[in-house]
Amino acid sequence: MFGLDPFCGAVFVFRAKRADRIKMLVWDQTGMVLVHKRLEGGKFVWPQVRDGVMRLSSAQLAALFEGLDWRLVRPERVRRPLVAG
Repeated sequence: MFGLDPFCGAVFVFRAKRADRIKMLVWDQTGMVLVHKRLEGGKFVWPQVRDGVMRLSSAQLAALFEGLDWRLVRPERVRRPLVAG
């Protein structure tokens, strides 16, 4: 439907209208995995969707799945090792 390959490793995430339930579908190299989660209190903070696609890092996706505000997840800075000369 969106021109995406379901076997490419992308995670397909669907939200219910009330934003208290999500389903995630992903290929894990052995089969399709379907995960469903319903929050007892609160709602999932939903990312902006462009052309039917939302782009999140794996850390942001994990935060979304936990019912946290994924927008607060920032990439960790990569520290370069000091070079002794």
